[in-house]
Amino acid sequence: MRIGLIGTGRIGTFHAEALSRHPVVDALLLADADPERAAGAAARTGAAAVPVDGLFTGEGAAGGPPDAVVICSATSAHAGLIARAARAGLPVFCEKPIALDLPGTLAALAEVEAAGSVLQLGFMRRFDAGYGEARAAVREGRLGRLHTVRAVTSDPAPPPAAYLPLSGGLYRDCLVHDFDILRWVTGREVSEVYAIGSDAGPAMFREAGDVDTAAALLTLDDGTLATATATRCNGAGYDVRMELAGERDQIAVGLDDRTPLTSAEPAGSGAPAKPWPGFLERFAPAYEAELDAFLRVARGELANPCDGREALHALRIAEACEVSRRERRPVAMTEIPGG
Repeated sequence: MRIGLIGTGRIGTFHAEALSRHPVVDALLLADADPERAAGAAARTGAAAVPVDGLFTGEGAAGGPPDAVVICSATSAHAGLIARAARAGLPVFCEKPIALDLPGTLAALAEVEAAGSVLQLGFMRRFDAGYGEARAAVREGRLGRLHTVRAVTSDPAPPPAAYLPLSGGLYRDCLVHDFDILRWVTGREVSEVYAIGSDAGPAMFREAGDVDTAAALLTLDDGTLATATATRCNGAGYDVRMELAGERDQIAVGLDDRTPLTSAEPAGSGAPAKPWPGFLERFAPAYEAELDAFLRVARGELANPCDGREALHALRIAEACEVSRRERRPVAMTEIPGG
């Protein structure tokens, strides 16, 4: 297969390296708004650097256009690139989000549906072994009636200040992963949210109109209660967990010898010797698995495991949380367009 990849920043380069090792990828074409950055990534991965326009037309790329496209560009470019690939009949894998707002998301989805093309979104937690086991435990009834879910996402340090105004905010940029995986693991929909946030940390969050720490209480459509918390300021390390409690049993995802958590009990476990430093290290196998799935989807060997409508559901929950935080009230999902 000939694969085109757009955006050679941190996650784009990580994906390019994975694709360059994949046995079905015969040629890898890298494009970026910064041609020098694309050339550097191409040199490191044995790929070919091409202009973004050339990636779609085949100009400047020996062998013509690709068979499929992976989008890792700046978020503001996602929707336009998705639409362009759809019109070209190319299967697309895109890092979340489709767009930072509902109108942009719905417009891009309309382009994909009109073209009858494939769009797979990058919610990598669906490909993590722990979350997969939790999903099986819930679906098989091993926990009994599920009554409580607790989700945690904690970054070890804030992103650059310049990123914050472009990120969409903590709910859309970070907690959206928890909202997606909550639906995927439980098989239920969120019916109502109540969310709060704090900007008491670094001043750059207040200046961007964002929060550095947030919490949301989500009621699922079967009455299960879920909490989701996130922070940009977890100095102990990168911490992503999910606890699921049922009438029969209780399990945890993301609890291992690298979880940045220290027990306060006299006989409890101490601080990990090597805590997770970030998302690329924690989810490296999941990132590779989702790309492998995309290549199989593009070849017609696998049903799409995470299409654009799944991203829409997660974004609608994030939008509801933003309304709740701003208006300091519970928000029913029926209030959010796009359902």
